[in-house]
Parts: sequence; C-alpha cells; structure tokens
Amino acid sequence: MFPLLALASLSTLATAAPASDSSSCTGTISSLDDVSTAVQCTTVNINAFTVPAGETFNLDLLSGTTVNVLGEVQFGNVSWAGPLFEVKGDDITFNGNGQLWDGGGPFYWDGLGTNGGVTKPHPMMKIEISGTLSDVYVVNAPAQCFSVSNPAALTITGVTVDNSQGNYPNSNSNGLPAGHNTDGFDVSANDLTIEKSTVINQDDCLAINRGTNIVFQDNYCDGGHGISIGSITSNVVVDGVTIQGNTVVNSQQAFRIKTDEVATNSTVSNIVYTDNTATNCTEYGVLITQSYPASLGTPGNGVIISDVNFSPGTTTLTAASNAYMVAVDCGEGSCTGTWDWSGLKTSGGEVGPMDNITVITGYTQ
Repeated sequence: MFPLLALASLSTLATAAPASDSSSCTGTISSLDDVSTAVQCTTVNINAFTVPAGETFNLDLLSGTTVNVLGEVQFGNVSWAGPLFEVKGDDITFNGNGQLWDGGGPFYWDGLGTNGGVTKPHPMMKIEISGTLSDVYVVNAPAQCFSVSNPAALTITGVTVDNSQGNYPNSNSNGLPAGHNTDGFDVSANDLTIEKSTVINQDDCLAINRGTNIVFQDNYCDGGHGISIGSITSNVVVDGVTIQGNTVVNSQQAFRIKTDEVATNSTVSNIVYTDNTATNCTEYGVLITQSYPASLGTPGNGVIISDVNFSPGTTTLTAASNAYMVAVDCGEGSCTGTWDWSGLKTSGGEVGPMDNITVITGYTQ
C-alpha cells in the first residue's frame, strides 16, 4: 500500500503531464473535401487538384502552420464574384515551391476587367496571414490577383504573377488587350514587405490603398501601370512606404501617387523612392495627381501628401519621347513637407505640369 504522501505526489505528477498535441499532424489536400480535416494540423500539404467552378479554396489555418504546395492548383471557370483562394492565419509559413496557380484568365478576359462585361472572380488570391509567403507562381488571374490585408507582420518573397497572355486581343476584347484590371498586389496592410517578385500584367504592379510600414523592394514590373500608391479614398492613412531597388519596364508610368479628387480626411506621408530603375514609361515617369480618376485635371485638396522623397540613392527613369518624365497635380496647399528629389534622374521625355507644388528640391533632368 502506498503512503498517503506518495499518492499525493503521483496525483500531482499526473496533473502536470502535458497533453498530446493532436495538431502536430500532417494534413493533405487533394480536393476541397479534404480541407476541413487538413486545417486541424499544423503541417498542410497541397497536392495537384482542380477547385470546382464557383467555389473558394479557403484555408483557415491554425497559428504556426506550415503550408507546402506540392502540385498545380487550377480553378474551374464560371462567371462569379470570387475570390478563388483565401488563406487566413497567424505566424504562417506558406511555401509555394514554384507550383502553378492557374486562374483561367482567358475564359474571362474581354478587355473590360472589373469595369463591365462578364463577372470576373477577384481577387484571385486573398492573403490574410502573418509570417511568410514565398515562391507562389500565379498565371492568368481573371482580374486583380493578390489582395493583401495581413493581421501582423508579413513578408512576401519570390512571387510571380504572369498575365502576359492578357497583353493580346481576343475575340471578346474589341481589339484591346484582353486582360484588364489585373493588378499584381493590392495592399491594405501594416508591417508588410514584398520582395524579389515579378509581375507581368495590364494594371498596377503594386497598389497601396492604405497602411503603414510597407516595403516594396527588388521586384520586377513589366507592362501595366507601374508602382502606385492609391487611389486614395476618404478617411485613409498611408504612412511609411519604401520603394527600393525595383525595375519597371514598358509601363504607363513608373511611380504614381493618385488621390481621388473628391476624397477627404486622408493623408499620404513619408514615402521614399530609392535605387529604382524604370525604362520606356509610355505616359509618365513620375505622376502625382489629386485629380483621380483623371491623370491631370482639377485637383482636390482633401488629402494631404507630405514628405515624398527620391533620396537617398538614385532612381533613374527613361520616358518615351512623347511622355512626361514627371508631372505633379496637387490641390492648393495639400502637398507639404520635405520633397528631396535630388536622387531622381530622368531622360527621354519632357517635364509636365507642376501645379501647386513648391516644396520639391534637388530635381534636375
């Protein structure tokens, strides 16, 4: 018979013993039917499969989950709102492994994007995770590709968005490029880094709609509308953006800040462009406009833009001969602070209108 003291000690030990962690399993997804079971594990492997038309591949992950994409993911084609894929979770490691995600863009493309025509699922990839997302390879997004609204710090690296097929007309696009509104990254986020990625498309490579502490570095943007902040609507804050070491080619403009003419109570501040290269800007090299949706028009002054700097480091851009290398269209009194443009070197086109802007220093062609 055990003494009472010994029994008490055994009871304490039994109570303190850690329970087994059932989430340390590996879940495998080969169809949507597997998702609900797989996401109960902290390792999730995605095999090749086709997501049925009209359904979202939705991953709501446990904190600390690692996702490994092991095969191509395709999506059935039907006219609907989307999104095609959505992932949520904290401290996630998402390894795309260069496997294709094919959005079936040619089925939808009609030259109109989300402005009309057939309804196109968008965004294609809705990202709501913290942690890292790497080596995801997307082709043929129906319209806007990545929407990013991370709950905490996130680094996106080595992503490819290839909508190059959308550069050409098809039977539904009336002679226009078939792809339209095919934004690479639409961002409403804080503490986000996007790096070492490639976007080939027909709209913004990056569009920052709101957020703080955002870094976009060492990326390659081909075609489309370049690297944008905005368009900025009412009651929005963008603060602390670094655009660094990127290459922009064959785009309407390289670097743009666009605020809605009617927007109020918003701010865009502390924007730094450094060590970027842009070639063949077909309409503008740098465009800062408060007349959006017009490029140059009657600017509003309900958004304060402050401290927009092309320094330290040198950003070089070449515009087409009939394009503006720089144009600034500020509302009266709404572009303020320090604008050191000594690191901006431009060539090829001409200097455009510079309306209501007196704070730029250091810029010479």
